[in-house]
Amino acid sequence: MKFKAYMTAAAILAGSLTMAVPVTAWADTTSPVLVAPAEEEEDPAEEMAADQETEEVLSQVIEAGTGDAIEDDSAEEVPEEETKNSSKEARQNLVNYALQFVGRPYRAGGNDPHVGADCSGFVKYVMQYGAGISMNRSSGAQASQGTAISADAMQPGDLLFYAQGSRINHVAMYIGNGQIVHASTYRTGIKISNWNYRTPVRIVSMF
Repeated sequence: MKFKAYMTAAAILAGSLTMAVPVTAWADTTSPVLVAPAEEEEDPAEEMAADQETEEVLSQVIEAGTGDAIEDDSAEEVPEEETKNSSKEARQNLVNYALQFVGRPYRAGGNDPHVGADCSGFVKYVMQYGAGISMNRSSGAQASQGTAISADAMQPGDLLFYAQGSRINHVAMYIGNGQIVHASTYRTGIKISNWNYRTPVRIVSMF
């Protein structure tokens, strides 16, 4: 009876050892296990937004690669014809503003054509309040402003300068149809004349 109990215990012990061997052998033949730090869980909403943004950028790059430029609605080009019309309108508005002073008196050193102005004072006032363009005070100094042009290229609103000898002493504004408006003399005041009543030595555009 004791022998039988002994054999039973031995069998149980042997079985336990047999089951343990594979576990021990597997543990011995592997490398040490490195435990990775726990990762933070990503916010599903942020991950979805990031994926959507990436897809949009890739879509734009692909479209640009096929020859279709990515348009910027904030930088629309103004048609050339519209620009020309705008410039023409601005010139005509300036001329109309200047013509309202025809008949007003000439006054040496005058700066306001409502009460009297000389040639450069008249031009300075009209350019400032008729077109928002700042001019120098004397005709000689005004002649150094703007872009020089030929008589063939004159448009309404351009300025013509006349000289006595080598000194510029008069300025007028071209109004179209071969005519100018200018503060001429005490006798005539602000008047309209033919542009070549004297030969201009310089013609400039301020536009």
